[in-house]
This record gives sequence, structure tokens and C-alpha cells, in this order.
Amino acid sequence: MLGGGTFTTQNKKLPGAYINFASAKKASSSIGERGIAAIALELDWGKDEQIIEVTAEEFAKNSMKIFGYEYSDEKMKGLRDLFKSITKAYFYRLNSGVKAENDVATAKCSGIRGNDIKIVIQKNVDDDTKFDVSTYLGTKVVDTQTVASASELVENDYVVFKNAELAVTAGKALANGTNGETTGDAHQKFLDKLESYHCNAIGCLSSDVAVSGLYVEYAKRMRDKQGIKFQVVVYNNPADHEGVINVKNATEESEVALVYWVTGIIAGCEINKSNTNKTYDGEFTVIADYTQSQLEASIDAGEFVLHQVGNEIRVLVDINSLVNTTEEKGEEFKSNQTIRVIDQVATDVSSVFNSKYLGKIANNEAGRTSLWNDVTTLFKEYQTIQAIDNFEDDDVSVAIGNDKKSVVIDAKIQVINAMEKLYMTVVVE
Repeated sequence: MLGGGTFTTQNKKLPGAYINFASAKKASSSIGERGIAAIALELDWGKDEQIIEVTAEEFAKNSMKIFGYEYSDEKMKGLRDLFKSITKAYFYRLNSGVKAENDVATAKCSGIRGNDIKIVIQKNVDDDTKFDVSTYLGTKVVDTQTVASASELVENDYVVFKNAELAVTAGKALANGTNGETTGDAHQKFLDKLESYHCNAIGCLSSDVAVSGLYVEYAKRMRDKQGIKFQVVVYNNPADHEGVINVKNATEESEVALVYWVTGIIAGCEINKSNTNKTYDGEFTVIADYTQSQLEASIDAGEFVLHQVGNEIRVLVDINSLVNTTEEKGEEFKSNQTIRVIDQVATDVSSVFNSKYLGKIANNEAGRTSLWNDVTTLFKEYQTIQAIDNFEDDDVSVAIGNDKKSVVIDAKIQVINAMEKLYMTVVVE
């Protein structure tokens, strides 16, 4: 028969059996939404020095207009990996360059993709005093206008027209478009601009430790000093911080390509879920040839690692780079599921306070009771979706602070984590 057992030590590091709670609820609508990522990248086309917001739907429909390539193009492979788990992303182009042009038009964006644009001018079949001016990107017609002169042409998503003499031509290609070089300063500009945006995860597509170090320091400063909660995903940087995911695996295509997918799953994972044992469903060839002892060592080192399970590649454990624990940050802070929960608490409570109470509600007994009620309601929702457990009303207290304008909230929660290890004793009679 099967029976419970007592273990002297439960010190296994590698995940074993897993139980998926199929009936677990999704986060309530009053709990802040997840699924927002941010990433800076080198592009052949795109707006310079601007953060642009792109939803998953917009990426699928307008990839060519935004990034210069069709959704299905090989160059979009990393972004397809990213969008597998998120609803929205903030992008920043790192490599501003030179815009391609010819005597008829100038590309709207800099970069080598502009060299694939050509302008075809033909006589209009119904009115030979007019011209059909078509803009091609590669072999695809992206815009056609019928005009009598160039002054009537209106800029489209790809080019700005010049006031030039129109003449029939089978195709005038734009030329001399270039990609700029990417520097650490470009990454820093991205991070500076990102401060006013909310996201759940930020990806760093650089194997240079000096560059990824900018992201590590940004996460530490924003989390610890500004109280803005998110995690950054870097490659091969042992940051030793709960706000940093240190990806171990390279891919056959690139050292940092897996950052796309990991950034997506970190941003998109709900607070009552875990990425542990998640199957890689992306398009890169992940290098995941590790021994059991190497995998155990990776856990000790705070590395986010994927490993081979039969014919699949799976996440070993959903952990961050925290290695050295303290009394304030114990072992539980190594779990990304724990971090997601406490980050959500910080974000949601701040949102409630800033939108409803800041400068609006009196700091008296009635006002503090109202704040207490809103906070406990949030915590009960966390418990309903199985993010926390054993919550009681008296786990939260709201009191006046050191001055008449301040309130102090004391709270305690017990975070639930997904099952990772199974210890079983079988007694055979």
C-alpha cells in the first residue's frame, strides 16, 4: 500500500514529480495584469531612440511596418519566441544608422532594410496624364498612389517622398542605408527612457558582462530604492539578486538568443504559477547537454537552466540569481514564484493607495479602516487564486505613522509555490 513517510532530510535539489493544478483560477481582474516585457535590440529597420509599444496582435499583423520584416521571416524568430508568453512589449532600437534614399524618396527609418525598398512609377492606364507610384519592400507592394505630380504624393509607412520630377521607371531602389553600431551608452539610454514605463521583465540581449551589468544595477536600483518591481533577464551574469534571472544556456544560433523566450515566460507567468518544468516551445536550438551534477551545481549558482527530458527541453527550476541569503532574504527569495507574489503585492497596494487614498482620504480611523479593508480584500484574492495560503484578517494592520500624513501597514503572508519534489515511502507487505 502507499503511505506517508518521514524523511530525516529532504535535501534533493533536482525537481522530480510535478502536479499541475488544472482547476487553479487565473488572477482576478482587480489584481494587476502581467505579461508585459521590455527589450532593446539591434534592428535593420525601426524608429530611432524611441520606446515603442507593440501588442501581440500588432506584432502578428504589422511586423513589416514596425520591424521591416514579415512576421514569418527568420529575422523575427526571437520576437516570436518572446511573444509566445506575453501580451505586450516595449521595444527600443539600439543601432541608429543612415536612412536609404533615391531621387524620389527617403526611407522613413534608418538601416539596411531601407535598401530593399524600391519605387516603381508607371503611367496610369485610365489617365495618361497621371502616374501610379508604387512602393515595394522586397517583392511586396506596400503602397500605391495615383498622382499627376510628386507634390501630390503623401508619405506612407516606409518612405517620405521628395518633390522630384516623376518619370516612368521599372524600379528605383533606395540605397546607402546603414545600421549604426551598438554601444553601452545605447543600452543606458534605453534604461533611462524605460523608467516611466511599467513592465514585468526586461531582457538584455548582450553577452558582454559590462553591458548586462547595466541591467543588473538598474534592477537593483529600481527595486530596492524606487520600489518599482520587475525582473531582468541576462545571460551568464551571476548577479546574486532576486531581481535578476541569470540564463545559463546558449543556443546553436547565438549565445543570448534564449533571453527572448525566458524574458517572455518570466513576464507572462501568473503569480499563482511556476515556470519550473515548462517545456521550451521556441524556435532556437537550445544547448542543454548537462550531467546531473552540473544541473545541481547550476541550482547552487543561481542559474536559470534548461535541460533535456527525453525529446523535450524543459526549465529545470524557476529560480533567480540570488545565492547568498540573509535574515531579510531567506531561501524562499530564490524562487521566482515567491518574487512574483511579493512584487504583485507591492505593485497592487501602491496602486490602490495612489489612486484612491493619496491626497484624497483623511488619515483618521475611518480612512485607515477603509485602507485596511482594501488591502485585506486584495490578499483574500491572492488566496483565492492560490498564490498565498493561511491568510487571516489580523495578518494586516494599518496604523498612523510618525506624522499626521503617514500611514504604516504591517502584513505577513505565506507564499505558495508549485510542487517540485516528491518524497514517497512505499511499504510492501
